[in-house]
Amino acid sequence: MSNRRRVLKSALPVAALGALTALGDVVNAASGPSPARMPVLFIGHGSPMNAIQDNEFSRFLRGWNARLPRPKAILVVSAHWLTPGATAVGVQVRPKTIHDFGGFPKPLFDMQYPAPGAPELAREAMAVVRRAKVQPTEDWGLDHGSWTVLHHLYPAADIPVFQLSIDYDQAAAFHHAVGRELAALRAKGVLIVGSGNVVHNLRATDRIEGLAATASRPWAQAFDDAVKRALAARDDMGLVNYARLAGDAAATAVATPDHYYPFLYTLGASDAPGEKAVSVFEGFQAGTLSMRCVQFGA
Repeated sequence: MSNRRRVLKSALPVAALGALTALGDVVNAASGPSPARMPVLFIGHGSPMNAIQDNEFSRFLRGWNARLPRPKAILVVSAHWLTPGATAVGVQVRPKTIHDFGGFPKPLFDMQYPAPGAPELAREAMAVVRRAKVQPTEDWGLDHGSWTVLHHLYPAADIPVFQLSIDYDQAAAFHHAVGRELAALRAKGVLIVGSGNVVHNLRATDRIEGLAATASRPWAQAFDDAVKRALAARDDMGLVNYARLAGDAAATAVATPDHYYPFLYTLGASDAPGEKAVSVFEGFQAGTLSMRCVQFGA
C-alpha cells in the first residue's frame, strides 16, 4: 500500500492558540459525565476494507461499544503515523480523515469520520509525557488506523479524537514507557486506543477471504499464541522483549514493528500486574494478520 508512513518534519506548524477555544462547546456537549477511570483498548485493525464490510470483526466492534463507558475523548496511537526522531500529537480542532492507502474501491476513499479534535486534552498529553518532548502539530489528522475502527465503535463521530505519533527511531521499551506516562489521562475520561496488529507481515499474507479462527502459517499462530499466554500471565517484559517471544517465529511475525508498537503503548497504559488483560476478539485476516483485540481494565 502506498503512503503508509509519514515522516515528521523538523518544524511543525500549529494554528494560533485562539483557535483552540472554538472547540470548547463541542467537547463539553459531546463528552458528558465520565467514569473515574477509563479502560485501555488495543485493536487489531487488519485491512482498511473492514470499514465498509459487514463481517465478524466489524460486528464485534459495533457490539463492543455497548460494553464500554462513554469517554470524554479518545487518544489513538496508530501504526500508520510514524515520525522517526520525534513524537507528535494532533491538536486540530477538526482533524481531517486521511485515506493513507491505495488500490481500494472508491467507497472507501469516500468515507469521512468527522469527529471533533481535542486540542486541550492533546496538550495535557504533551504535559504528562516526560520520556520525550512531544511536539504539537496540525499536519496530520485521523489515519485509517483510527477511523476505520472508530467508524464502527462510535459511528456518530461525536466523541473528540486525537492521535499521538510513534517515534520509529526508538526501541520497544521507549514506547511501553510512554504508554505508562499516558496512563494518567485515563482518570480524565480519555480512552486510550492502540491500533495495529500483533502479527503483521504484509509480504507473508495469503489470499484467503474472510476471517479465520487459526492462522494459515505456523509462525503466525505461534507468535499470536505466545502473546495471548504472556498477556494472561501479565508478562509485560516478555511482551516488550518480543523478539525472544515464540522463538524464531517473532522475526517473521513482527518483520517490522510498526504494527506491534501501538500494542506496547496500551500495555504500558494498563496497570501490571493488577489489571486484567482480556482478549475480547481473536482470529486472522489474509491468513496471517492477527486480529487480536485486548481490553485492559473495566
